[in-house]
Amino acid sequence: MLLEADSKSMRSMNGSRRNSGSSLVSSSSASSNLSHLEEDTWILWGRIANEWEEWRRRKEKLLKELIHKGIPHHFRAIVWQLLCSATNMPVKNQYSELLKMSSPCEKLIRRDIARTYPEHEFFKGQDSLGQEVLFNVMKAYSLVDREVGYCQGSAFIVGLLLMQMPEEEAFCVFVRLMQEYRLRELFKPSMAELGLCIYQFEYMLQEQLPDLNTHFRSQSFHTSMYASSWFLTLFLTTFPLPVATRVFDIFMYEGLEIVFRVGLALLQVNQVELMQLDMEGMSQYFQKVIPHQFDSCPDKLILKAYQVKYNPKKMKRLEKEYAAMKSKEMEEQIEIKRLRTENRLLKQRIETLEKESAALADRLIQGQVTRAQEAEENYVIKRELAVVRQQCSSATEDLQKAQSTIRQLQEQQGNPRLTEDFVAHLETELEQSRLREMETLGALREMQDKVLDMEKRNSSLPDENNVAQLQEELKALKVREGQAVASARELKLQLQELSDTWQAHLSRGGRWKESPRKLVLGELQDELMSVRLREAQALAEGRELRQRVVELETQDHIHRNLLNRVEAERAALQEKLQYLAAQNKGLQTQLSESRRKQAEAECKSKEEVMAVRLREADSMAAVAEMRQRIAELEIQREEGRIQGQLNHSDSSQYIRELKDQIEELKAEVRLLKGPPSFEDPLAFDGLGLARHLDEDSLPSSDEELLGMGVGTALQDTLYPLSPQDARFLRSLERPAKDSEGSSDSDAEELTTPYSQGLDN
Repeated sequence: MLLEADSKSMRSMNGSRRNSGSSLVSSSSASSNLSHLEEDTWILWGRIANEWEEWRRRKEKLLKELIHKGIPHHFRAIVWQLLCSATNMPVKNQYSELLKMSSPCEKLIRRDIARTYPEHEFFKGQDSLGQEVLFNVMKAYSLVDREVGYCQGSAFIVGLLLMQMPEEEAFCVFVRLMQEYRLRELFKPSMAELGLCIYQFEYMLQEQLPDLNTHFRSQSFHTSMYASSWFLTLFLTTFPLPVATRVFDIFMYEGLEIVFRVGLALLQVNQVELMQLDMEGMSQYFQKVIPHQFDSCPDKLILKAYQVKYNPKKMKRLEKEYAAMKSKEMEEQIEIKRLRTENRLLKQRIETLEKESAALADRLIQGQVTRAQEAEENYVIKRELAVVRQQCSSATEDLQKAQSTIRQLQEQQGNPRLTEDFVAHLETELEQSRLREMETLGALREMQDKVLDMEKRNSSLPDENNVAQLQEELKALKVREGQAVASARELKLQLQELSDTWQAHLSRGGRWKESPRKLVLGELQDELMSVRLREAQALAEGRELRQRVVELETQDHIHRNLLNRVEAERAALQEKLQYLAAQNKGLQTQLSESRRKQAEAECKSKEEVMAVRLREADSMAAVAEMRQRIAELEIQREEGRIQGQLNHSDSSQYIRELKDQIEELKAEVRLLKGPPSFEDPLAFDGLGLARHLDEDSLPSSDEELLGMGVGTALQDTLYPLSPQDARFLRSLERPAKDSEGSSDSDAEELTTPYSQGLDN
């Protein structure tokens, strides 16, 4: 047993108890300082530890009551190991090797160790034994479970274990607690289990203390603000150690259920006081008042805790609801993330389209300006072309005149009055005329090339209406320009007149020097002329400025017209785009309609094929039945021939019977034929339908049927005769001919071909 294995530690504990005046289970010398009840408790727990398996199986209720009353201090180490089954764990052998390794969480562990039980003697001091063994256990676990690593709050649980047992055993117990008591899920980085515990605790609070829950909500006092430390440290940071160890005893036996019970019991006891406080007051109350309410009577806290209603099935249901809620929240977050990504991509697409639209607008305006410039160049070239054509026509007239003169001179060559100098002069003029003609022709060709080039370029110019508008604007501009030039000329004339008057006045100025009065008058006249000159100059400048304003207004008018044309073209392009979109939509509708019709036609054709196949199967079944009846008749005929029952008279009677049966067969064939067949074979999905039986394929009378044979007729119309059936029928015909005489020839001629077709 574990108690026997730990006998050394128990003996050392007994020695210390003897030195201090206390007593152990087996020590009778110091039992005088203990009451009989305490002595019985020690004996009982010693027996429980030695007979643990039997107590766990047969006396579980009693064991539960004893744990609720509290495990004795010196038995806690053993009982805790037994409760969590941490006595023989393989990880205990790895502990020494783990301490030699380095952990990425060492700095965090070192930082939090000084804040773990800072007032306790075992952990007080920076390099104390308690801090060192606490660091070792936390480091070893961070290496064993790298997903969890280290989490704040777990050090308090390990510290409580180290107060009761050596570090290796404390490490094993802590590993078992993390694996089997839901602590690992609590200390994971996501802390999903903590959220579940808070959700379940809020439900219990709302169900059992609705008024207090409403008060908490009105003050925005969330459950996580006061209950998170309860679940993470198991009340080790809330209560003093004597009360906290009592709660931990029950936790080792029942798990997290005791945390829910104790937490709700605390709220029930303090409901009246909490209802009168605000959020800050409640925070101070949870930190200072609640932890010390049960220092003297922890049994009262346990009793209150087990008066709380706790339903494990309801807690399981809440766990499923929380999992479904978290799953839904995760899906919503994924959907929101996807929508945000799509929104960002759409914004980028909109920005790109706006940039492309701005670039297209710039290109459109530039194109319109280029077309206006080309239109002006086209107009100038047309004027030049008209001048060149006029020059060409005048040159042609001169050439014709020169040619007529030459002809006259040629006619007058016999006249002696014409000298050689005159002829040379005429030749020189002729050469000059030819040179001018060649130059004119060259210029004409150049202008024609320019005309062709401009006609090619004219295809991209505005239409005639726009050209007419440009011409009207150009004419109006020239009119305004002419008016401005006329105004400038008038001003120049006025200025010239004033200047002439001034010069004349200056030329007469010497005669006024005789009188001072005349001198003053002359000065005044000089100033008046100077003022008039300056006025004329100012008027001229004003006219020039007005002319400049007119030019600017003209340019502005041209630009506005150009922008109006660009806007009109843009509207036309937009209308064309809408028309094309509507046309595309109509085509899509037609395409979907045609696809639907095609699908309906395919379904209809498949139904027709199935109907044809069904009719063909019925026909084949009827033909098989006819073949069976014909085979029975053939068997009867063979039996009659073998027994010698057929004679000449009987054969006639038998032939008549056969005719009647043949008529019946023909009627059945007509019924099987049904409606008139298709003129040509049809094909549905690779199925070929042959021409049905018709009137021409059957004999018109009984005599024709007897002449060609019933079997041959049916064979030709319904199915061919295989070679095996033909050999079989020939073997049947030979013994029949040998046994019968000439009297049976008529019957044999009828029945033999009939049997050949029927055997097939």
